[in-house]
Amino acid sequence: MKIDDAAAHLEALGNPTRLKIYRALIRAGEQGMPVGRLLAKLDVAGSTLSHHLKTLMGVGLISQKRNGATLVCHANYDQMRSLVAFLVDECCAESPGSCSPHTFGKVA
Repeated sequence: MKIDDAAAHLEALGNPTRLKIYRALIRAGEQGMPVGRLLAKLDVAGSTLSHHLKTLMGVGLISQKRNGATLVCHANYDQMRSLVAFLVDECCAESPGSCSPHTFGKVA
């Protein structure tokens, strides 16, 4: 992942409502969550949810698919893994002796 992409992902997740939406979709698993259930779960206005979903989709963190009359949101797990990998990729790179076995699974 490029630094500009990571920054865009982190900026999108930097809003508390968007972070709540994203965490709800991560918890929902591969089947995703219908927009109506997200609305009820987060207790936000439909226009507010729509705005935040658009931002998360714009950076590729989530997607939406229509299932009949229901719009279902899905977390993009590949993007999540790429972002996490980007963040921990160089953990302790400049001080390898300082990493413990519990530091993101890396051993000095």
